Amino acid sequence: MIITHGIDITDVARVATMLESHGDIFINRCFTKIEQEAADVSSKEIRAERFAARYAAKEAVLKALGTGLSGGITWVDIGVWREDGPPMIALTGRAAEIAEKQGITEWRLSLSHAGGMAMASVIGIGGNL
Repeated sequence: MIITHGIDITDVARVATMLESHGDIFINRCFTKIEQEAADVSSKEIRAERFAARYAAKEAVLKALGTGLSGGITWVDIGVWREDGPPMIALTGRAAEIAEKQGITEWRLSLSHAGGMAMASVIGIGGNL
């Protein structure tokens, strides 16, 4: 059963500026090591797109949880990764606690980027489908 939905759109140029001006401080504050490894490419444009899509996913999860960054949730409490298949979400810390209280047992995530924008849509699922 769908419990919640969140969506976000992020300007890739804004993320590129954050990467340029704040570098590792921004990266380590907002992204897990797995996310950092996934964005470790030589092309600055592709790197910014990958970080922007993951940032949008984190924002979408925060909207789906209905919390924003309040209540002790940190950016790295929300992890986005891809193995073979669609991108996935893993929550830790306070984000995981809130999702559990809401009855969310799994997430579906869709990412896209075009025209200088990155978009993420998440669905929180719980109970019987």
